[in-house]
Amino acid sequence: MLRPKSPFFWFILALLLAAGLTAIGPEERTLGETARIIYLHGAWVLAAEATLAAAALAGLLGILFRREGLHHWSAGLGRSGIFFWVTSLPLALWAMQATWNGLFLAEPRFRLAVIFAVSGILLQIGLALIARPAFTSLGNLLFAVALRIGLTQAEYVMHPPPSPIFDSASTAIQLYFIGLLFLLLAAAYYLTRWWLSR
Repeated sequence: MLRPKSPFFWFILALLLAAGLTAIGPEERTLGETARIIYLHGAWVLAAEATLAAAALAGLLGILFRREGLHHWSAGLGRSGIFFWVTSLPLALWAMQATWNGLFLAEPRFRLAVIFAVSGILLQIGLALIARPAFTSLGNLLFAVALRIGLTQAEYVMHPPPSPIFDSASTAIQLYFIGLLFLLLAAAYYLTRWWLSR
């Protein structure tokens, strides 16, 4: 049973609130209710990217200042970031099916997501087995840099442009998306706290 004092309880609660917010999200003129799936997928991927970037930053600071606590935060954030990255794949497939009425698995950004999901899982397993904090920080830093380079170079074939939400004229959609992203970042934070308590 989940205890309210447990970070895992707050992680689950944040995810449930995000699911509830998704269910009542604003529709889009062209996509209708399907837009809600895209909002969730977009916020989920951004939460994963932000968490992995935070793992890299904590790792870099841990290496520079030789702080054990920062290495531990890098490890927790790295695991949480990979969790969100891997679980964004089913959401991507759901969004594909809902918007394109089919699965386009050769789409460059989806293919990149799969490659980094597999390599990210293997990296986190390897870092856990090595169990050397500085190596973990360095691994998270290199992974985040490689991911950023990969995303920068990947083509937009059937994906929307980089910022369809914030290029939108609808303030309601933008505020809704920010709220959804905030809940997912909170979930990532509490999942990281749970990793740190293990």
